[in-house]
This record gives sequence, structure tokens and C-alpha cells, in this order.
Amino acid sequence: MNASSWDLRIQRARKLATTHTAASEILRFYEEVAEFQKGVYGQLQSARPQRLELSVLLPHFPALLSLVQRTGPAPLARTAEELARNRAQWQSLLTNQDADDQRAFFARAMLQPYFEYQAGESGVATTSVQPDCPFCGERPQVAVLRGEGDGGKRSLVCSLCATEWDFRRLLCPNCGEGTERNLPVYVAEEFPHVRVEACDTCRTYIKSVDLTKNGLAVPVVEELATLALNLWAEEHQYVKLQLNLLGM
Repeated sequence: MNASSWDLRIQRARKLATTHTAASEILRFYEEVAEFQKGVYGQLQSARPQRLELSVLLPHFPALLSLVQRTGPAPLARTAEELARNRAQWQSLLTNQDADDQRAFFARAMLQPYFEYQAGESGVATTSVQPDCPFCGERPQVAVLRGEGDGGKRSLVCSLCATEWDFRRLLCPNCGEGTERNLPVYVAEEFPHVRVEACDTCRTYIKSVDLTKNGLAVPVVEELATLALNLWAEEHQYVKLQLNLLGM
């Protein structure tokens, strides 16, 4: 990954905010967060530290907290105010992402560019039979479909470091179910290039972005923009494999 990948996310979020009314507020907030993350990533890339400790992220906390207080949803803004008064909690927050739903956002927002930089420098293999990220071990956020020969190629994108790795098309990344009749797919008319890939065995789902139908799509951003698909999945008692940065 590089700085241009952040620019693609930012530009796509800006564009979709004008066309996806239901998600426009979320997308505009994500655009601001992605700008912040791009800055963190850029500083790491410029410095190229020999040893990367989580403490390098601490100087960036005030900017993130200020951003969220200014433009974030009310619950996140309140948490940002609390964290601004408790600097001693910042370091522990980075090592305990799941302690609290609201606080998890701040940890992930800081850690995503940190791990994305490391993954980019690692040269990790992008072929894996495992459902979790071959670099950091986190769960995938979204799947991607690309054309290949007479069929299609599927890959998964890590929710933390954005590593993308090949994965079997007909296989649940949660429980390993591989029987087609147990893997229903749902597509909404308003999002023809994004679909819900569900599993009737474990009742989980992941969204998949088909780049053969829309080559301009940016999977992480499309995943945020398609809230209506989340609602369909929830109504059918499916649970999302991995919540996105905004906890949705």
C-alpha cells in the first residue's frame, strides 16, 4: 500500500457521499478520518523507522480527538472529550481495542495506518488457505471479486492492515462451509456491484464488491456506503463477520 491508496478512499468517499443519501453523513466523517490516517501513514513512510513501537502513534492522538469532537457522531465525540482529559489511557487503548465499542474506534483509527505501513513493508504472501489475514491475523472486512478466465477470482481484505489475499470463492470465511446451497447471496437493485455473501450454517455474512461490475469501486468505502445491505442481513438473522471502523 502507499499514500495513493488513501487518496482513492478519500475521493471515493467524497463522491459516494453525494449519491448515497442514507450514508452521506457517515461517508463525510470517514473522509475526514481517512485524511487523518493518510497523514499518519505518510509520516511513517517518510521516517521509515528501524523499530516501530506503538508509542510513535501517541503524538497523533490530539489531532484525532479534535477531529472527532468537531465532526464525529455524538457518542464518539463524547468519548473523544473523555479521552482528551485522560492522556494516561492512550497507550493502553492501543493494546486493548475491544474494551469498549466507542473506544475501539479510536484504537482502530490509529492502528490501521500503523499496521498498513508495516504490511506494505513486509512483502507478505497474498495467497492463503486461511480465512484470517496472513500478515496480522485479523478478520477480513470485505471480499473482492475480479474477473479471471471464464469465472471470477475472490480475495479478502483485512480489517486492520488492508492486506488482500486470495480466497476460495465458494467458502465461508467464518466456518469453512463450502456447499453452495448453504451460501446464499443477496444483491440490492441500488447497489448492483455489492452483495451480501451469507452462510446458513454459522449465520454470518460478509459484503463482496464486484469490480467487474464497477471498476471505480473502492471496496472499503463501498462497504461503508451500503448500509441497506446491513439491514437486510440483520432482518434475516445474519451477523456480520467483522464490524467496520465505525462499528457497523
